[in-house]
Amino acid sequence: MATDVRPLSPATTPAETPETVESSVSVASQWQLMWWKFRKHRLAMLGGIVTIFIYLVAIFAEFLAPFPPDAFSARHTYAPPQPLHLFERTPEGLRFKPHVNGYKVEIDPVALRRTFVVDEEAKHYVRLFAKGAPYKLLGLFETDIHLIGPEDPDAPMYLMGADRLGRDVFSRLIYGTRISMSIGLVGVAISFVLGILLGGISGFYGGAIDNLIQRVIEFIRSIPTIPLWMGLAAALPADWSPLRVYFGITIILSFIGWTGLARVVRGRFLSLRTEDFVLAARLDGSSELRTIWKHMVPSFFSHIIASLTLAIPGMILAETSLSFLGLGLRPPIVSWGVLMQEAQNIRSVATAPWLLIPGLAVVVAVLALNFLGDGLRDAADPYNR
Repeated sequence: MATDVRPLSPATTPAETPETVESSVSVASQWQLMWWKFRKHRLAMLGGIVTIFIYLVAIFAEFLAPFPPDAFSARHTYAPPQPLHLFERTPEGLRFKPHVNGYKVEIDPVALRRTFVVDEEAKHYVRLFAKGAPYKLLGLFETDIHLIGPEDPDAPMYLMGADRLGRDVFSRLIYGTRISMSIGLVGVAISFVLGILLGGISGFYGGAIDNLIQRVIEFIRSIPTIPLWMGLAAALPADWSPLRVYFGITIILSFIGWTGLARVVRGRFLSLRTEDFVLAARLDGSSELRTIWKHMVPSFFSHIIASLTLAIPGMILAETSLSFLGLGLRPPIVSWGVLMQEAQNIRSVATAPWLLIPGLAVVVAVLALNFLGDGLRDAADPYNR
Protein backbone atom coordinates (compact mmCIF):
# COMPACT_ATOMS: atom_id res chain seq x y z
CA MET A 1 0.00 0.00 0.00
CA ALA A 2 1.52 3.30 -1.10
CA THR A 3 2.06 5.92 1.52
CA ASP A 4 1.35 9.54 0.58
CA VAL A 5 4.27 11.56 1.94
CA ARG A 6 3.80 15.31 1.73
CA PRO A 7 6.20 18.03 2.90
CA LEU A 8 5.19 20.03 5.92
CA SER A 9 3.75 23.42 5.11
CA PRO A 10 5.50 26.52 6.54
CA ALA A 11 2.72 26.84 9.10
CA THR A 12 3.42 23.36 10.47
CA THR A 13 7.23 23.16 10.31
CA PRO A 14 8.73 21.69 13.47
CA ALA A 15 10.67 24.90 14.13
CA GLU A 16 7.46 26.91 14.35
CA THR A 17 5.11 24.61 16.21
CA PRO A 18 4.05 25.77 19.69
CA GLU A 19 5.52 22.61 21.25
CA THR A 20 8.94 23.30 19.72
CA VAL A 21 8.89 26.95 20.75
CA GLU A 22 7.88 26.01 24.30
CA SER A 23 10.63 23.40 24.54
CA SER A 24 13.27 25.84 23.27
CA VAL A 25 12.19 28.43 25.83
CA SER A 26 12.23 25.88 28.64
CA VAL A 27 15.89 24.96 27.99
CA ALA A 28 17.11 28.48 27.14
CA SER A 29 19.54 30.17 29.48
CA GLN A 30 18.71 33.38 31.29
CA TRP A 31 20.94 35.37 28.94
CA GLN A 32 19.15 33.94 25.90
CA LEU A 33 15.78 34.87 27.37
CA MET A 34 17.09 38.38 28.09
CA TRP A 35 18.31 38.77 24.51
CA TRP A 36 15.03 37.53 23.01
CA LYS A 37 13.08 40.05 25.04
CA PHE A 38 15.59 42.87 24.61
CA ARG A 39 15.55 42.75 20.82
CA LYS A 40 11.78 43.29 20.85
CA HIS A 41 12.36 46.68 22.51
CA ARG A 42 12.94 48.90 19.46
CA LEU A 43 14.03 52.00 21.36
CA ALA A 44 16.48 49.93 23.38
CA MET A 45 17.94 48.43 20.20
CA LEU A 46 18.28 51.91 18.72
CA GLY A 47 19.87 53.15 21.93
CA GLY A 48 22.30 50.25 21.89
CA ILE A 49 23.33 50.96 18.29
CA VAL A 50 23.84 54.67 19.02
CA THR A 51 25.80 53.86 22.19
CA ILE A 52 28.10 51.46 20.32
CA PHE A 53 28.62 54.09 17.62
CA ILE A 54 29.52 56.76 20.20
CA TYR A 55 32.06 54.50 21.90
CA LEU A 56 33.59 53.59 18.52
CA VAL A 57 33.99 57.33 17.88
CA ALA A 58 35.71 57.62 21.27
CA ILE A 59 38.09 54.74 20.50
CA PHE A 60 39.09 55.98 17.04
CA ALA A 61 38.98 59.71 17.80
CA GLU A 62 42.39 60.49 16.28
CA PHE A 63 41.47 58.77 13.02
CA LEU A 64 38.01 60.33 12.74
CA ALA A 65 38.99 63.91 13.67
CA PRO A 66 40.37 65.93 10.75
CA PHE A 67 42.62 68.05 12.99
CA PRO A 68 44.24 67.86 16.43
CA PRO A 69 42.11 69.40 19.20
CA ASP A 70 44.62 72.20 19.84
CA ALA A 71 45.16 73.20 16.20
CA PHE A 72 44.03 76.81 15.68
CA SER A 73 43.90 79.53 13.06
CA ALA A 74 43.76 83.13 14.24
CA ARG A 75 42.32 84.18 10.88
CA HIS A 76 39.20 82.05 11.36
CA THR A 77 37.91 82.90 14.83
CA TYR A 78 34.18 82.19 15.07
CA ALA A 79 34.14 81.00 11.46
CA PRO A 80 30.67 79.57 10.64
CA PRO A 81 30.13 75.92 9.64
CA GLN A 82 30.95 74.95 6.07
CA PRO A 83 28.46 72.48 4.56
CA LEU A 84 30.13 69.48 2.96
CA HIS A 85 29.11 69.14 -0.70
CA LEU A 86 29.57 65.63 -2.06
CA PHE A 87 29.00 66.37 -5.76
CA GLU A 88 30.31 69.04 -8.11
CA ARG A 89 28.49 70.23 -11.20
CA THR A 90 30.66 70.15 -14.34
CA PRO A 91 29.92 70.56 -18.07
CA GLU A 92 29.90 66.75 -18.29
CA GLY A 93 27.38 66.51 -15.43
CA LEU A 94 27.54 65.76 -11.73
CA ARG A 95 30.63 64.03 -10.40
CA PHE A 96 31.57 62.85 -6.95
CA LYS A 97 34.00 65.45 -5.67
CA PRO A 98 33.59 66.33 -1.97
CA HIS A 99 34.37 69.96 -1.22
CA VAL A 100 33.56 72.89 1.02
CA ASN A 101 33.20 76.51 0.01
CA GLY A 102 35.66 79.11 1.20
CA TYR A 103 35.05 82.30 3.16
CA LYS A 104 34.85 85.96 2.30
CA VAL A 105 35.44 88.51 5.04
CA GLU A 106 33.06 91.46 5.19
CA ILE A 107 32.65 94.33 7.64
CA ASP A 108 29.25 94.76 9.24
CA PRO A 109 28.39 98.48 8.64
CA VAL A 110 26.25 98.62 11.80
CA ALA A 111 28.30 96.69 14.33
CA LEU A 112 31.61 97.48 12.59
CA ARG A 113 32.86 93.99 13.14
CA ARG A 114 34.29 91.34 10.87
CA THR A 115 31.91 88.69 9.59
CA PHE A 116 32.47 85.60 7.48
CA VAL A 117 30.38 85.02 4.36
CA VAL A 118 30.46 81.80 2.36
CA ASP A 119 32.21 82.27 -0.97
CA GLU A 120 30.41 80.10 -3.52
CA GLU A 121 33.21 80.52 -6.06
CA ALA A 122 36.02 79.34 -3.82
CA LYS A 123 36.13 75.56 -3.43
CA HIS A 124 38.37 73.55 -1.14
CA TYR A 125 38.39 69.91 -2.08
CA VAL A 126 38.11 67.25 0.58
CA ARG A 127 39.32 63.68 0.36
CA LEU A 128 38.81 60.50 2.32
CA PHE A 129 41.78 58.95 4.10
CA ALA A 130 43.67 62.20 3.86
CA LYS A 131 47.09 62.83 5.33
CA GLY A 132 47.23 65.15 8.32
CA ALA A 133 48.80 65.51 11.73
CA PRO A 134 50.63 62.34 12.88
CA TYR A 135 49.22 60.34 15.76
CA LYS A 136 49.26 56.86 17.29
CA LEU A 137 46.25 54.75 16.35
CA LEU A 138 44.98 53.01 19.51
CA GLY A 139 48.17 54.25 21.14
CA LEU A 140 50.20 51.66 19.22
CA PHE A 141 50.64 52.44 15.53
CA GLU A 142 52.21 55.61 14.14
CA THR A 143 50.21 57.02 11.23
CA ASP A 144 49.03 60.30 9.73
CA ILE A 145 45.91 59.07 7.90
CA HIS A 146 42.59 60.67 8.87
CA LEU A 147 39.13 59.61 7.70
CA ILE A 148 38.48 63.00 6.11
CA GLY A 149 40.58 66.08 5.51
CA PRO A 150 41.32 68.86 3.01
CA GLU A 151 43.56 68.15 0.04
CA ASP A 152 45.38 71.42 0.75
CA PRO A 153 46.62 71.34 4.37
CA ASP A 154 46.34 75.15 4.58
CA ALA A 155 42.73 75.27 3.35
CA PRO A 156 40.07 76.04 5.99
CA MET A 157 37.63 73.22 6.73
CA TYR A 158 35.25 73.80 9.63
CA LEU A 159 32.34 71.38 9.26
CA MET A 160 30.84 72.56 12.57
CA GLY A 161 32.40 75.99 12.71
CA ALA A 162 35.27 77.37 14.76
CA ASP A 163 35.52 78.67 18.32
CA ARG A 164 37.01 81.91 19.66
CA LEU A 165 40.56 80.70 18.98
CA GLY A 166 39.86 79.38 15.51
CA ARG A 167 39.84 75.71 16.56
CA ASP A 168 37.71 73.18 14.71
CA VAL A 169 34.59 72.41 16.79
CA PHE A 170 34.01 69.12 14.94
CA SER A 171 37.46 67.75 15.80
CA ARG A 172 37.22 68.90 19.41
CA LEU A 173 33.75 67.33 19.72
CA ILE A 174 35.16 63.98 18.60
CA TYR A 175 38.07 64.18 21.05
CA GLY A 176 35.69 65.26 23.82
CA THR A 177 33.63 62.11 23.26
CA ARG A 178 36.48 59.99 24.63
CA ILE A 179 36.76 61.87 27.93
CA SER A 180 33.04 62.36 28.58
CA MET A 181 32.06 58.78 27.76
CA SER A 182 35.01 57.14 29.50
CA ILE A 183 34.47 59.06 32.73
CA GLY A 184 31.04 57.44 32.91
CA LEU A 185 32.49 53.95 32.49
CA VAL A 186 35.33 54.46 34.98
CA GLY A 187 33.04 56.13 37.51
CA VAL A 188 30.39 53.42 37.24
CA ALA A 189 33.05 50.69 37.56
CA ILE A 190 34.20 52.14 40.89
CA SER A 191 30.60 52.61 42.02
CA PHE A 192 29.92 49.00 40.99
CA VAL A 193 32.63 47.66 43.33
CA LEU A 194 31.68 49.95 46.23
CA GLY A 195 27.93 49.39 45.83
CA ILE A 196 28.12 45.59 45.68
CA LEU A 197 30.75 45.32 48.43
CA LEU A 198 29.14 47.65 50.97
CA GLY A 199 25.57 46.78 50.03
CA GLY A 200 26.38 43.08 50.15
CA ILE A 201 28.03 43.35 53.55
CA SER A 202 25.08 45.36 54.84
CA GLY A 203 22.49 42.85 53.66
CA PHE A 204 24.49 39.71 54.40
CA TYR A 205 25.47 40.44 57.99
CA GLY A 206 22.73 42.86 59.12
CA GLY A 207 22.77 44.11 62.70
CA ALA A 208 25.14 46.90 63.72
CA ILE A 209 27.10 46.75 60.45
CA ASP A 210 23.88 47.18 58.49
CA ASN A 211 22.82 50.15 60.63
CA LEU A 212 26.22 51.84 60.24
CA ILE A 213 26.34 51.46 56.45
CA GLN A 214 22.74 52.56 56.02
CA ARG A 215 23.28 55.67 58.14
CA VAL A 216 26.29 56.59 55.99
CA ILE A 217 24.19 56.11 52.84
CA GLU A 218 21.38 58.23 54.24
CA PHE A 219 23.83 60.99 55.21
CA ILE A 220 25.36 61.11 51.71
CA ARG A 221 21.95 61.06 50.01
CA SER A 222 20.62 63.82 52.28
CA ILE A 223 23.21 66.32 51.05
CA PRO A 224 22.12 68.29 47.94
CA THR A 225 23.94 66.77 45.01
CA ILE A 226 25.08 69.83 43.08
CA PRO A 227 26.53 71.74 46.10
CA LEU A 228 28.28 68.54 47.19
CA TRP A 229 29.81 68.08 43.73
CA MET A 230 30.86 71.71 43.59
CA GLY A 231 32.40 71.64 47.07
CA LEU A 232 34.41 68.48 46.48
CA ALA A 233 35.51 69.50 42.99
CA ALA A 234 36.58 72.96 44.22
CA ALA A 235 38.76 71.23 46.84
CA LEU A 236 41.01 69.84 44.09
CA PRO A 237 44.30 71.76 43.94
CA ALA A 238 44.48 74.24 41.08
CA ASP A 239 48.03 73.18 40.21
CA TRP A 240 47.10 69.57 39.53
CA SER A 241 47.86 68.16 36.10
CA PRO A 242 44.91 67.48 33.77
CA LEU A 243 45.33 63.72 34.33
CA ARG A 244 45.09 64.11 38.11
CA VAL A 245 42.03 66.31 37.74
CA TYR A 246 40.42 63.68 35.52
CA PHE A 247 40.93 60.91 38.07
CA GLY A 248 39.96 63.24 40.91
CA ILE A 249 36.61 64.07 39.31
CA THR A 250 36.02 60.39 38.52
CA ILE A 251 36.67 59.32 42.11
CA ILE A 252 34.45 62.12 43.47
CA LEU A 253 31.55 61.07 41.25
CA SER A 254 32.08 57.41 42.18
CA PHE A 255 32.08 57.99 45.92
CA ILE A 256 28.76 59.81 45.59
CA GLY A 257 27.09 57.50 43.08
CA TRP A 258 27.46 54.13 44.82
CA THR A 259 24.67 54.64 47.33
CA GLY A 260 21.74 53.79 45.02
CA LEU A 261 23.27 50.48 43.90
CA ALA A 262 24.15 49.61 47.52
CA ARG A 263 20.49 50.00 48.51
CA VAL A 264 19.39 47.63 45.73
CA VAL A 265 22.05 45.05 46.59
CA ARG A 266 21.20 45.19 50.30
CA GLY A 267 17.53 44.52 49.62
CA ARG A 268 18.34 41.54 47.41
CA PHE A 269 20.81 40.11 49.90
CA LEU A 270 18.28 40.33 52.74
CA SER A 271 15.96 38.07 50.73
CA LEU A 272 18.67 35.76 49.35
CA ARG A 273 20.67 35.00 52.50
CA THR A 274 18.02 32.54 53.69
CA GLU A 275 17.68 30.73 50.34
CA ASP A 276 18.60 27.07 50.10
CA PHE A 277 21.49 27.55 47.65
CA VAL A 278 23.16 30.06 50.00
CA LEU A 279 22.81 27.71 52.98
CA ALA A 280 24.15 24.85 50.86
CA ALA A 281 27.18 26.91 49.84
CA ARG A 282 27.95 27.79 53.45
CA LEU A 283 27.53 24.17 54.59
CA ASP A 284 29.88 23.14 51.78
CA GLY A 285 32.61 25.21 53.40
CA SER A 286 32.43 28.25 51.11
CA SER A 287 33.76 31.42 52.73
CA GLU A 288 31.46 34.37 53.23
CA LEU A 289 33.21 36.47 50.57
CA ARG A 290 33.07 33.58 48.09
CA THR A 291 29.41 33.01 48.87
CA ILE A 292 28.67 36.66 48.09
CA TRP A 293 30.62 36.90 44.83
CA LYS A 294 30.17 33.37 43.45
CA HIS A 295 26.59 32.59 44.44
CA MET A 296 24.55 35.60 45.55
CA VAL A 297 25.70 38.31 43.13
CA PRO A 298 25.31 36.19 39.93
CA SER A 299 21.72 35.38 40.90
CA PHE A 300 20.64 38.97 40.13
CA PHE A 301 23.51 40.08 37.92
CA SER A 302 21.13 41.05 35.12
CA HIS A 303 19.48 43.63 37.39
CA ILE A 304 22.90 45.02 38.30
CA ILE A 305 23.79 45.45 34.61
CA ALA A 306 20.57 47.36 34.02
CA SER A 307 21.21 49.59 37.05
CA LEU A 308 24.76 50.35 35.92
CA THR A 309 23.63 51.21 32.40
CA LEU A 310 21.13 53.69 33.82
CA ALA A 311 23.85 55.15 36.10
CA ILE A 312 26.26 56.06 33.27
CA PRO A 313 24.12 59.01 32.00
CA GLY A 314 24.13 60.47 35.51
CA MET A 315 27.93 60.34 35.57
CA ILE A 316 28.15 62.00 32.17
CA LEU A 317 25.76 64.78 33.18
CA ALA A 318 27.65 65.30 36.44
CA GLU A 319 30.99 65.71 34.66
CA THR A 320 29.44 67.99 32.05
CA SER A 321 27.82 70.18 34.72
CA LEU A 322 31.00 70.52 36.77
CA SER A 323 33.16 71.26 33.72
CA PHE A 324 30.61 73.78 32.42
CA LEU A 325 30.78 75.60 35.78
CA GLY A 326 34.58 75.58 35.67
CA LEU A 327 34.89 73.20 38.64
CA GLY A 328 35.47 69.97 36.75
CA LEU A 329 37.86 69.16 33.96
CA ARG A 330 39.95 72.06 32.73
CA PRO A 331 41.75 72.90 29.49
CA PRO A 332 43.82 71.52 27.81
CA ILE A 333 41.60 68.47 28.51
CA VAL A 334 38.79 68.36 25.97
CA SER A 335 35.40 67.10 27.13
CA TRP A 336 31.85 68.04 26.25
CA GLY A 337 31.55 70.08 29.43
CA VAL A 338 34.78 71.96 28.68
CA LEU A 339 33.55 72.68 25.15
CA MET A 340 30.29 74.06 26.49
CA GLN A 341 32.21 76.64 28.52
CA GLU A 342 32.60 78.50 25.23
CA ALA A 343 28.81 79.07 25.21
CA GLN A 344 28.48 80.47 28.73
CA ASN A 345 27.42 83.96 27.72
CA ILE A 346 24.69 85.33 25.48
CA ARG A 347 27.13 87.19 23.26
CA SER A 348 29.03 84.04 22.30
CA VAL A 349 25.81 82.14 21.59
CA ALA A 350 24.42 85.01 19.49
CA THR A 351 27.69 85.30 17.55
CA ALA A 352 28.38 81.58 17.17
CA PRO A 353 25.35 79.38 17.93
CA TRP A 354 27.24 76.32 16.71
CA LEU A 355 29.12 76.34 20.02
CA LEU A 356 26.02 74.66 21.50
CA ILE A 357 26.58 71.51 19.42
CA PRO A 358 28.38 69.71 22.32
CA GLY A 359 25.17 70.12 24.32
CA LEU A 360 23.31 68.26 21.58
CA ALA A 361 25.89 65.46 21.80
CA VAL A 362 25.23 65.19 25.54
CA VAL A 363 21.47 64.92 24.91
CA VAL A 364 21.91 62.19 22.28
CA ALA A 365 24.30 60.16 24.45
CA VAL A 366 22.14 60.41 27.57
CA LEU A 367 18.95 59.47 25.69
CA ALA A 368 20.66 56.51 24.01
CA LEU A 369 21.97 55.20 27.33
CA ASN A 370 18.60 55.70 29.01
CA PHE A 371 16.79 53.79 26.24
CA LEU A 372 19.40 51.03 26.48
CA GLY A 373 19.07 50.88 30.26
CA ASP A 374 15.27 50.74 30.07
CA GLY A 375 15.47 47.83 27.65
CA LEU A 376 17.97 45.97 29.81
CA ARG A 377 15.84 46.57 32.90
CA ASP A 378 12.77 45.11 31.18
CA ALA A 379 14.76 42.22 29.74
CA ALA A 380 16.33 41.46 33.13
CA ASP A 381 13.04 39.77 34.06
CA PRO A 382 12.30 37.81 30.86
CA TYR A 383 9.40 35.93 32.46
CA ASN A 384 7.49 39.14 33.12
CA ARG A 385 4.94 39.72 30.38
